[in-house]
Amino acid sequence: MTSPSPFDLHGYRVIVAGGSKGIGRGMALAFAAAGAAVSICARGQAALEETGAAIAAHGVPAHWQSCDLGDAAAIDAYIAHAAQSLGGIDVLINNASGFGFEDSEEGWAAGITIDLLAAVRASRAALPHLQASPHASILHISSIAAFYPNTHNGPYAAVKAALNHYTTSQALDLSRHRIRVNAIAPGSIEFPGGLWERRKHETPELYQRTLGKIPFGRFGTPEEIAHTALFLASPWAGWITGQTLCVDGGQLLSG
Repeated sequence: MTSPSPFDLHGYRVIVAGGSKGIGRGMALAFAAAGAAVSICARGQAALEETGAAIAAHGVPAHWQSCDLGDAAAIDAYIAHAAQSLGGIDVLINNASGFGFEDSEEGWAAGITIDLLAAVRASRAALPHLQASPHASILHISSIAAFYPNTHNGPYAAVKAALNHYTTSQALDLSRHRIRVNAIAPGSIEFPGGLWERRKHETPELYQRTLGKIPFGRFGTPEEIAHTALFLASPWAGWITGQTLCVDGGQLLSG
């Protein structure tokens, strides 16, 4: 059973682009538990429908729709349908990742298209709705990989660094509309079916090496990222914009 949320976000209308699994799912359910109306999109229909039903179980307006976030027209259509279903948009969360880890044309294209351009396109489509909101904000989900050189996942790290920079530029630009823009940079997050659970079995040496670099001695959870998202979207963070907040149990401190 979900614990009561310390945040009261009744009346908020929240979109989580990439919200059916892992961190996205955790954020969608946390906002629903706080009383917000929530829309999610993803490509996988089964997980999308399961998470959509879990959102609705909180007794809040829920909307879910299949969407290829690599397709600009699909993003425009999804945002329009979500805004219509929820009656507007107060919070846009860009969570999707193409996981472009390999230094190849495909790896770079996946990162640029999904991690960066999808956030740009969704923000652009949501802007008219956010402008009409009294408490508008945008959250981008980045990564601590953006902050240090990475010989294994160079394209992913570079694209996330670009997303962090876009966060600051977007925050400055949208401040005239009183729209706050921030990013969350998670450390290594483990959840069923996720990257780190798979690595635990497929590449146990990498899993243990990464675990050894986390001062708190464990991987993070989607709920811990969700709690941060709730705060950054809430009135308690009303004077915070243009920031990227690391949520990593001290992982970045160890390099």
